[in-house]
Amino acid sequence: MAEKYRYGEYSQEDGHGYGSGASDGVVNLNTSSGRPGGYDDRDVFGHEEGHDIKYKTLGWPMVSVLMIAEIVSNGMLSLPSSLAVVGIVPGLILIIFLGVFATYTSWLLVKFKMQHPEVHNMVSMDRWKGSYFSGVENVLIRAQGDAGKILFGPIGREVLAFGTVVFAVFATGGQLLAGQIAISALSNNSVCPMLGVGIYALFTLAMSFPRTLDHMSWFSLASCISILVAGIVGMVGAGLHPTPNHEISIVQSTTFFDAFISITNPVFAYAGHFMFFVMVSEMRKPQDAMKAAYTLQGFATTYYVVFAAVTYAFIGNTVGSPSFISLTPLWQKAAFGAALFNFWIAGALYAHTASKLCFVRIFRNSKHLHSHTLVGWGTWSILVIIFNGAAFVLAVGVPIFNYLIGIAASLFAAWFTYGIAGMFWLHDSYHYENGVRTWKRKWFQTALAAFTVVAGAFICVAGMYVTVRSIVEAYANGEIAAPFAC
Repeated sequence: MAEKYRYGEYSQEDGHGYGSGASDGVVNLNTSSGRPGGYDDRDVFGHEEGHDIKYKTLGWPMVSVLMIAEIVSNGMLSLPSSLAVVGIVPGLILIIFLGVFATYTSWLLVKFKMQHPEVHNMVSMDRWKGSYFSGVENVLIRAQGDAGKILFGPIGREVLAFGTVVFAVFATGGQLLAGQIAISALSNNSVCPMLGVGIYALFTLAMSFPRTLDHMSWFSLASCISILVAGIVGMVGAGLHPTPNHEISIVQSTTFFDAFISITNPVFAYAGHFMFFVMVSEMRKPQDAMKAAYTLQGFATTYYVVFAAVTYAFIGNTVGSPSFISLTPLWQKAAFGAALFNFWIAGALYAHTASKLCFVRIFRNSKHLHSHTLVGWGTWSILVIIFNGAAFVLAVGVPIFNYLIGIAASLFAAWFTYGIAGMFWLHDSYHYENGVRTWKRKWFQTALAAFTVVAGAFICVAGMYVTVRSIVEAYANGEIAAPFAC
């Protein structure tokens, strides 16, 4: 038995390769499950035959829907204001480039997942106990552990675990604030902001409770329709009531500070890759994951370009963020009303993910993971309440929470969406192929992977700089509200 894997293969000396679609592009399927041979032996949820709760039930179309519902949300409403800062041509080029770049990093993440079926998320779990082939005793999976531990060891495991949960909770809070803005617009600002967030948090909490993503997928389909309709309503409203004498800039000269703030808008509009491993882990056929990723990125990039360009063309350089606030009151209400369901489901997906990461870590290889036990459901309920509650408290109790979202996104989303994907390829091509010789032979892929690492680092550092500076300026200008304010 080989103690080291080849890239894209699994213990081929024993004839048990699961064929991840590596250099030869061959995938050996297990005819009973439709998944690659040997995949279930290492996958986080294992063999699910006879279990009460089955996780691996999603087809790639529904995974596409879940990805779109999670990623295409309130972040797109900041894109028209980005065009106002840098100009329509550089802004649209940036949106398209980042969409293509996010597609490439999606491919790297999926490739890594197929090489490491045990990966469930960016954090890490404990080593499996026991054998992974029936009849083969005392054979442990040497590379067991999720992405953080595989790349960086125990310390990396905890850092990425912390970052994943923090970003998921902050993203939930961001969706709660988006919902509160929508409720304020619909009520003519007659609802206390804290009460608005609280009402929205209850809906998000309720939708976070299903244990499997399959039970959230149909709601996610409605969420996709919600944000699509909201964007169309917003564009129609802008077209019917354009800003009088508005100005449109082809190219706009600006400072690095202002320009990078506008750059972070499309960067984080594509953020959400940290959920890819979770979603792929619940697919019936994980080898189809790139179909879902292509659908997501194709839809997101096209929709972002159209929405940003049309909205900016009719409103001009005075467009606000979120862009719906620049519409007339009637159309503002219509657009926000249509988007409410999307904000709700996106927040629930983030809270569900934070809960799922901890739940799987606690009960991996336990009966509570797949059975309707009091301990399992009790723990799951507590986790869902804790993470939704934390998102609510942060959203209404921390005056600079909007800025903290920017810090969390800079620290973690920049890496989860871009930088760390390049590390995955460099790691596996080095350890499971021929080391530096593989890097030299595949020099273009190596350079591209290295570029993603550098890009992630740049976005992280520059994003931190502009966010911290924004906090300082906001305090100086008296723009920071009081905590728990109505």
